[in-house]
Amino acid sequence: MRNSLFPVLGVLGFAVALFSVAFLVPLTYAFITGEPTVRAFGIGFLITFGIGVAAHLLTRSFRRELQPRDGFLLVSTVWSGLPAFATIPMLLFFEDLSVTDAYFEMVSALTTTGATVLSGLDDMPASINIWRHLLSWMGGMGILVLAVAILPLLGVGGSQVFKAETPGPMKDSKLTPRITETAKSLYMVYFMLSVACAISYKLAGMTWLDAFLHTGTTVSLSGFSSHDDSYAYFDSAAIEMVAVVFMMIAAVNFSIHFLAWRGKSFRPYVNCPEAKWFFMLIIGAVLLITVYLLAHQEYTTFSEAFRYALFNTVSVATTTGYANTDYGQWPLFAPLLMIFLSMFATAAGSTGGGIKMLRAVILFKHAIGELSRILHPRAINPVRIRGSAVSSQVIFGVLAFMLMYGMSVITITMLFIFTGLDPVSALTTGIAMINNLGPALGNFGPVDNYSALGTFQTWVCSFAMLLGRLEMFTILVLFTPAFWRK
Repeated sequence: MRNSLFPVLGVLGFAVALFSVAFLVPLTYAFITGEPTVRAFGIGFLITFGIGVAAHLLTRSFRRELQPRDGFLLVSTVWSGLPAFATIPMLLFFEDLSVTDAYFEMVSALTTTGATVLSGLDDMPASINIWRHLLSWMGGMGILVLAVAILPLLGVGGSQVFKAETPGPMKDSKLTPRITETAKSLYMVYFMLSVACAISYKLAGMTWLDAFLHTGTTVSLSGFSSHDDSYAYFDSAAIEMVAVVFMMIAAVNFSIHFLAWRGKSFRPYVNCPEAKWFFMLIIGAVLLITVYLLAHQEYTTFSEAFRYALFNTVSVATTTGYANTDYGQWPLFAPLLMIFLSMFATAAGSTGGGIKMLRAVILFKHAIGELSRILHPRAINPVRIRGSAVSSQVIFGVLAFMLMYGMSVITITMLFIFTGLDPVSALTTGIAMINNLGPALGNFGPVDNYSALGTFQTWVCSFAMLLGRLEMFTILVLFTPAFWRK
């Protein structure tokens, strides 16, 4: 067991030390502007850096190539451990913030969920909001994807880590021959998209600070805002359109963005089954909800109904969680449809959460094939994606994922009901946490936060966010006896 855990602890220490650099961003801002958070971020940096370096140095003699099980253990411990370090400045600055709520807030940031227990965001030191939004940006593509580009320098292969971290059912495909180059390519696209988003927000009317903050939570599909009223604070159709465009871009597989950029062609988007289904579903849902809201006299003009339907449908469907109105007060069909879309609208390889569109497409085609097989038992009609047959192993994996997804949502919902939540709040909160969406309905709608949760409920939410971000199996495999056998 020692020989198994110590190599993972060594790489974990490196990841923690690397993560400590992020503290310097809000620390520098607080120091320059004279905010009272300098001490909190300074202590947070020193503790995180010290523990990370110590763990890495003390395990140097155990360094070796990571095995597949090491990758799952490392990813799970990094994603559950880094939020604990991220809570240090929060606990030092907010005297009345509990460990439970602080951990929830940081897990929500790193998993790009965007659920919050904080209020009074407009009056907080900007460095606190910078910290929350920066963590969301880092979590968007996964801290470990960035670390994968550096792991070879330590004599530790990154392939196992990348496979465990990358969302989606077909994880063995690579953009470039070497896994390090793949990670660099994804981050290049992510960074370029972030720069374009920030400039667009500024041109649309945001301040540079708001543009920086909301870029971090737009391209990561996180949904955190530096204002309690979210996008209703700006009341700007131009700013909302910028958000809509970049949320939809971020919901598409980033490998498709890279292939389109490298080939200087839109053909990868045309040939991508996920992208086609995504845009058709979003357009159809927006028009349906627009007409529905007009029919129920929520708005008096088509343009007004379309504006609010477009922004909030895209925001929820892409698992971002921004809001420019209290859509929880709409007739129940509309917000329920939006939350339903959040289960599968985003693409595999995007920064979104949920089941992923690729899995839904595979299941749909598999179901159609089974119906055809009933009529023609001898027919051979394999599921095809991008012209290639999908292996039975992938199909079985998708079916297993769907089973675990359904069981997880049901279990979490029943836990919430058992602890006193009403059914609507319990079900939608369970879905919102698993999908890394953020806002739910009922007591935790778009204009509310999660501060009313009890301690046990908050820890359940934190676990659910991690479970959803790492797509079930990466964490659940740790609870199987076979994982710990030699």
